[in-house]
Parts: sequence; C-alpha cells; structure tokens
Amino acid sequence: MSDLLLNIDASAVNWARAQFALTAIYHWLFVPLTLGLAVIMGICETRWYKTRDTFWRDTAKFWQRLFGINFAMGVATGIILEFEFGTNWSNYSWFVGDIFGAPLAIEGIVAFFMESTFVAVMYFGWKKVSPGFHLASTWLTGLGATISAWWILVANAWMQHPVGCEFNPDTMRNEMVDFLAVAFSPFAVGKFFHTVISAWIVGAVFVVAVSCWYLLKKREVRLAKESIKIGALVGLIAALGAAFTGHISGQQVAKYQPMKMAAIEGLHNGGTEQGLAIIPGIEVPYALSIMATNDPQGFVPGINDILNGYVTPDGKTEPSMDEKIERGKQAITSLAAYRKAKKEGADKATLNDLLTTIQTNMPYFGYGYMKDRQDAVPPIAINFWAFRMMVGLGCLFILFFAAVLAVSYQFPKRFLQKYDMAALPAWHYWIAIALVPLAYIASESGWLVAEFGRQPWTIQDMLPTWVSVSDIQSSAVALTFFLFLILFTTMLAVEINILLKQIKKGPEYSAEA
Repeated sequence: MSDLLLNIDASAVNWARAQFALTAIYHWLFVPLTLGLAVIMGICETRWYKTRDTFWRDTAKFWQRLFGINFAMGVATGIILEFEFGTNWSNYSWFVGDIFGAPLAIEGIVAFFMESTFVAVMYFGWKKVSPGFHLASTWLTGLGATISAWWILVANAWMQHPVGCEFNPDTMRNEMVDFLAVAFSPFAVGKFFHTVISAWIVGAVFVVAVSCWYLLKKREVRLAKESIKIGALVGLIAALGAAFTGHISGQQVAKYQPMKMAAIEGLHNGGTEQGLAIIPGIEVPYALSIMATNDPQGFVPGINDILNGYVTPDGKTEPSMDEKIERGKQAITSLAAYRKAKKEGADKATLNDLLTTIQTNMPYFGYGYMKDRQDAVPPIAINFWAFRMMVGLGCLFILFFAAVLAVSYQFPKRFLQKYDMAALPAWHYWIAIALVPLAYIASESGWLVAEFGRQPWTIQDMLPTWVSVSDIQSSAVALTFFLFLILFTTMLAVEINILLKQIKKGPEYSAEA
C-alpha cells in the first residue's frame, strides 16, 4: 500500500467522496421517516388491538400507507450506497473487508429479510391473519428496520473507532479477532441510540405536521387530534432522549476523536474549564468541559494541542502530529521491508525484528500517508455550524412538542382550558408544517458532524480517504455522480408527490367506522 498515494488520481478522491456524500444524504432523507413512522403506526394499531375501535385500525392503515411509500424509496437508495464500497472504495474494502463486511452481511441477511417479510404481512394480512399476529407483524416491521440500522451503525461506528481487529502483515489486511467487540462497542451502542431516537423526532414532526394540515383544512379532525397526541408524546420523549444520548456520544468523541471535538467547538488552544460557544463570542461557561468529561474542570485539548502534542490530566503523553507521521512512515517502511525479507527467505530473527517495529508503530500507520500535519485537521466551519444547527433545532423541538402536548391535553387547565387543538388560529398549524424541513436539516446536520468531523480518515487513525479510494478515472465517478443526482432528485420528487397525494386523499374509513 505504500505506493497507493502515487497511483491514484487526486480528483478521483474528491469525486468519490462527493458521490458517497450525495448518496448518503439522499438515503438519510428516507430512513428517519421510516423509523419514526414505524413507532407511530405501531402505537395506533396497538390501540386498535386493545379497544377494537375501528377508528384506530383505519388510522394505523393510513400511517402505514405513508410508511410504505417512504420505505420503498429508502431501500432503493440504500442498495446503491453499499455497492459504492466496491466500485469507488475498493482499497478500503480490500483492507478491512473482513471486518466491515460482517455487519453489512448480517444486516442484509437477517434484518432486511425480516422487515421485508413482515411488511408483506402488515399490508396484505389484515383479513388473513389474527389481530395479534398482525399487530406483531407491524411492530416486527419496525423492529426489522431498527435492527437494520443497528448493523449499519455498527459498521460506521467501527470506522470512527476501530476495535476487535488486528493487522496481519502477511495478508496486508486488518482481520477481525473479536466479533462482540465490534458489534457491541460503546461507540456503536451510543451512536445507535442517538441516531435511532433522533429519527423518531423526524417521524413525530411529520405526523404532527400532517395532522395540523388536516385541522387547517377542517377535515379528519379526530384522526388529526389523536395523531397529534401520539406524535407529540413520541417526539418529546425522543427529543429528550436525543439530548441524553447526544451527551454520551459527545463524551465518546472527546475520548476517541479529540480532533473532531476540537473542530466542533473551533477550539484551537484547549485547557480546563472550557466553555461551549453558542455563536462566536457568546458561550456557556464550563459547558464544553462538562460535555466532554462530565467535569466542569475537565481538560479538553484544542487543535494546536493535538498538533503539537500534549500531556493528559492522567499523565499520558500524546505524541505530536509530526511524531505520529514519522512513526506511521516507519510502519509503512518496515512493512515493505518485512514482505521483501520474507519473500527472499530471511532468517526468523530478522523477520521478528521487523514485526516488532511494525507492531510498535502500527497505531500510527495511517499517519504515514500524510504529507503535512494540517491534513489531520477536519473542516472547522462545517463542524462548528452543523453541530449548532443540530443542537439548536433539538432544543426547539423539545419546546415545540411540550407546547403541543400542553394544548392537546389542556394542561395546566387554569391557562389552557379555553384552547382547542382543532380551533387554533391558522398560523399555529403553519408553524408545525414549517418544522418538517427543519427536522430533516437537524438530522442531516448530525451526519455532517459525524462524517466531516472524522476527516481525513476513512478509518480513524488507520486509513486516510485518499488511500481508500479505487484506482479509477475521476471522469467515470463524475459521470455517475450527476446520473445519481438526477436519479435521486427524481425519486425524491416522486416520493413527495405521492405522499402529498395520499395525504390529500386522507384515510380510508371502513364501513363500521
């Protein structure tokens, strides 16, 4: 791998990154609504199962119809995303395919088949299976989608914090040695709960917005009012849960990806008692130290600290970026010397000495491909503002859902008993509708922080992006980039059009209702 940097077209790296970002962003437009609606429709059908009120069955069917439209589009974009690992990132796939491929294979074999099986029962089994089995199928469809998200997020978390693997100098590959460490690393668990819970917010905002549109049009009043209660309750729980799990994820980022944390804050010179900037010039005292360490006095390294090297509060010395680059080059040089010596039949002592050098410097292997230490600094502006967009909108959603619940349940009655959710001024409903794109912006902003924050790494400390890409012509990737842009934009437009038509059509009430 030592000559990869010389053989790969630099513009191909940028186009490959752009294409993967395009696909991932479009794919994530569909996924959170799938996960969020799965909870809402499951609750509605559970109400029908308990009460046998056909209103709840018709309500569940309505939200399931919108779920199905979105689900189909999400599957299409997700499949393309996985193929790009082989087409555009073949060096990455070859180097860590034994590890990265395992969770994706499990996702495809177990989770995808699970959700695709039960989604058929959910849509076509209303009169063919018992109410209990159908209810189980509805929840299992959502569970299958959630399990699918688990394995994909396990793969992504491993890229952020690689564990459970060892480098084999004979095969030139990283090989899995502990599957459980990969599947249940704290980083993966934290990322999963934060991502899935935040997806519920998108589903909840969508349900409340659609219901408010019905109230604005003075139709489907009971469905709208009951759905608002469910959506706002799910949304408030999810928004509070996202704040809690986000704090946990922030501590893991501070521990394993300190450069990402520094970029999020735009922190050049770290220290103790660090405040968190709301905007440049206005900060919350001690908040960054608390977020990173749970201690107002906690030490948070800045960008310059990481570049120049620093000593942690527990006395551990973190080497400078120049030292990491030098040790990475030693790992690459020793690896090439080991393979040459083994091919030429060198004695065991010589091979063991080279292996010792490789193992000592392997933690810094990826740094050996850097030409300048500034290559290790991620885009600061994107991380800074995307993080504040995510957190700021998250706080807005907490207030929004709390206000909607208060009006829906008229609590406290002393102040709200005169308000009826179905008889508010029109601008109240338009606020709810306007929050739908903001929910997606918040969700996408979280991914921008996660992925831009770990640049320049495909795998943290192990493999930079420019070493991971396939040896292909940039023109080929650029062509498919624009083809995908047209395709995905068309798919998104088609989905929005179908969703709007189905919302305008409204629920199909049964004869009993």
